[in-house]
Amino acid sequence: MQKVTVLCVGKLKEKFYLEAAAEYAKRLQRHCRLEILELPEQRLPEDPSPAEIDAALEKEAAAVREKLPKGCALTAMCIEGQLLSSEALSRRLMDCSLAGKSHLVFLIGGSFGLHPSLKAQADLRLSMSPMTFPHHLARVMLLEQLYRAFQIQEGTRYHK
Repeated sequence: MQKVTVLCVGKLKEKFYLEAAAEYAKRLQRHCRLEILELPEQRLPEDPSPAEIDAALEKEAAAVREKLPKGCALTAMCIEGQLLSSEALSRRLMDCSLAGKSHLVFLIGGSFGLHPSLKAQADLRLSMSPMTFPHHLARVMLLEQLYRAFQIQEGTRYHK
């Protein structure tokens, strides 16, 4: 059984996001060993300068690197990443499994995204859409798509 880690910068606070994430986490337990790790987002002033944003992203990147398991297949969630259909994501998960990549890590940045060095380190940069979503919603969307990907592999009716 694959291990899937969703590594997030920032914590979910809103009840509706927490409930939705918990529902998909529960559903995913049948398909993978899911771990959701939350790292603190760096505090910034109301109107941060580009240098302040970059310094915060560097600190967040250092914290992320401390949590990355050796040999994992790292996917960075970012708007400029590759767009995949649900079917293509399902195939990617299967390909990783067949290639012996038993630990998949999906990285979701905070309000200002991810440091460029993390994106460069990733095996895949994945975009949900060219539209911008709150990073809290992106977590729920990612969990749903992971669940859908496993359902596609099983050939269930969930994916129509």
